Amino acid sequence: MTPGLWELVLRGTWTTVQLLVCSALLAGAVSFVVGVARVHRRWAVRFLAGFYTEVFRGISALLMIFWVFFVLPLAFGWQLVPLWAGTLALGLTYGAYGAEIVRGALNAVDPAQAEGGIALSFTPWQRMRLILLPQAVPETVPSFCNLLVELLKGTALVSVMGMGDLAFSGNLVRLALQESAEIYGYVLLIYFVIAFVLTRLMKGLERRLKAGVAR
Repeated sequence: MTPGLWELVLRGTWTTVQLLVCSALLAGAVSFVVGVARVHRRWAVRFLAGFYTEVFRGISALLMIFWVFFVLPLAFGWQLVPLWAGTLALGLTYGAYGAEIVRGALNAVDPAQAEGGIALSFTPWQRMRLILLPQAVPETVPSFCNLLVELLKGTALVSVMGMGDLAFSGNLVRLALQESAEIYGYVLLIYFVIAFVLTRLMKGLERRLKAGVAR
């Protein structure tokens, strides 16, 4: 490939990384807020959190991107730039899956731990912050690692908006060179390298969190 085409691919890679980071931060925030709400003592809070989870798990991420980028502007008269539209659609969609990971981890903590907090006159928020979450969070890391890799692959969906991510840029280069195998081979390799780095970082985070719980 010519230097200009390589530059196009590298810009697409940078766009994909930006989208991945932004949508992962949003999905992580949604995961913990909704996941904690799923085990709330009040029925109404659990119902609303469960309703959100079921709705967004049942909607295709591609369809969410269409709605956020193409439909909402018709309804409200304003339009997000592609990066923020993709962040919102992917963050809300994958956050619903993450919420179930958090809920499962919280439910897996020994009930005696929470009962000990009650005996110490901790408030519900203190029990969650000081007892339940420190034990549950390390157990969520392997599942969140898988979800993060899935989110990376899901970023390719934003190409339907004409956003210059890695998949979109790779397709432009393919059209310019009329060489599918070579270009898509490079694109696959870049996705693999990003995913590999993510898994290494998450494994390191898991070790540190579990060491903290042990101490």
